[in-house]
Amino acid sequence: MSGHSHWATIKRKKGAGDAKRGQLFTKLAKEITLAARDGGGDVNTNFKLRLSIDKARSNNMPKDSIDRAIKRGTGESKEGVDFTNTVYEGYGPKGSALIIECVTENKNRTVADVRHQLSRSGGSLGESGSVAWQFTQRAYFLITGENLDFDQVFELALENGGDEVEESDDGIEILAPVENFKVISDALFAANLHMEDASLKMIPNQPIDLSVEDTLQVLRCVDALEEMDDVQTVYHNLNISDETLAALDAED
Repeated sequence: MSGHSHWATIKRKKGAGDAKRGQLFTKLAKEITLAARDGGGDVNTNFKLRLSIDKARSNNMPKDSIDRAIKRGTGESKEGVDFTNTVYEGYGPKGSALIIECVTENKNRTVADVRHQLSRSGGSLGESGSVAWQFTQRAYFLITGENLDFDQVFELALENGGDEVEESDDGIEILAPVENFKVISDALFAANLHMEDASLKMIPNQPIDLSVEDTLQVLRCVDALEEMDDVQTVYHNLNISDETLAALDAED
């Protein structure tokens, strides 16, 4: 049944001004650089790099910027800095659980900034392991395109290790065990299905229900964190109701 996504991060309608576009390109470049550093610069053998480049292209990132990010990762270019992945756990407003994925060249600065933003939003930074138990890492795919055949995608996903398939307003979504990520990715790619998103996500085990206003307060905290240059993705354990989505639309 179509409806809003239960698994994808809520995408707020944000202005596409130069500043926001530049910030997005910076985050995409970091993702490409890390993918190239970890798996090499050949998209035919580095699936993570291929997906990162596809995401950059879908956001109209210039080809020169993509190429520079790849070369930084492979070491062909000495331009730039040495990025590292780091993950923080914490609490948002109303006792919500947050997992905050960052890419940074200065972990001390990043943890201080994350702690400060959480405190401003009515939350707090937690110890490692404090909220991770409330989430399970899963392979996630969002298939988009004209005239999608749900039955075809459903069968393809299940044949290759997917265990949850849903149709949403965004497209067709698939969840699977992490170890089946590449098998499903390859099958979808071979079937010429467009993957709007293919990644590993932290999915809440038991999403919590809050009032609309409380949910909006948590989402504002998530937005503020994701505005930070070093923050790539923030996962939360909220159940987003239709009423909350309507309130979000009214805010934009």
